[in-house]
Amino acid sequence: MVRLEVEVGGLRLRNPVMLASGVVGVTGKLMMRAAEAGAGAVVTKSVGPERRAGYGNPTMVEVLPESYINCMGLPNPGIDEFTEEIRVAKRGGVPVIVSVFGGSPEEFAVVAEKAEDAGADAVELNVSCPHTEVGVLEREPRVVRQVVEAVKKRVGVPVFVKLSSNVTSIVEAGRAAEEAGADAVTAINTVRAMVIDVETCRPILSNRFGGLSGAAIKPIAVRCVYELYEALKIPVIGVGGIFSWADAVEHILAGASAIQVATALTKGFSVFKELVDGIRAYLERKGFKDIREVVGAAHV
Repeated sequence: MVRLEVEVGGLRLRNPVMLASGVVGVTGKLMMRAAEAGAGAVVTKSVGPERRAGYGNPTMVEVLPESYINCMGLPNPGIDEFTEEIRVAKRGGVPVIVSVFGGSPEEFAVVAEKAEDAGADAVELNVSCPHTEVGVLEREPRVVRQVVEAVKKRVGVPVFVKLSSNVTSIVEAGRAAEEAGADAVTAINTVRAMVIDVETCRPILSNRFGGLSGAAIKPIAVRCVYELYEALKIPVIGVGGIFSWADAVEHILAGASAIQVATALTKGFSVFKELVDGIRAYLERKGFKDIREVVGAAHV
């Protein structure tokens, strides 16, 4: 039997395939469905200190096959109301990671503490949303360090930091997170992008700019995972463009200890079992006994 269990930043997962932060993570019941479908862990939609409406429509457009730009604007009910969804998600029996954001290090810390009190097994700090003011935090490694330090002082659960490629150096942001005590980094968030309607001569999305996700960003994500794996000692969680077992394995070979999927859920919740079964079959075919044997194997 091939061993698929992994440990990421102190969090034990039955398999390396996680639900990424996104629209499925808006309710506890949907996250339970992801767990029942085979996910090794689930990450909630990003939640902040207060209710946020997000942007008006249109907020999403398909630009290439299996590739979308969205400008949701981090809509959420606020952490106080969202705590019930966290409690429901816990019934799924897998680790629940709460994605949190704020306008300052203190706000991040307050939201993270409330998430932990509600039962979060870890928190993922969203310092990199490309179409809101939150995204500016990651452009200054000093601020990333401040956010992580503030959160680490307030919570006892593992702290992950979600990074993006929308910076001069993702490695610098990753090092700042690691030096501040982060237990792992997640790479990458969506890529800042836009699309213009040539007939109306206007941007299609209500916010003009959005975040590109899906198949189009996989090569960027794999590159970022590869660079972070070489530079950091803490684990890297790979996300971006994962639709098949081969996509997942590519991230793992680049250095991902675990992977996350979101856009692939357009195919349905069966994607979790497909990915887990595909990774297992690959390892068996190649003669590996433990998934840890192939983490970072592309490095020479």
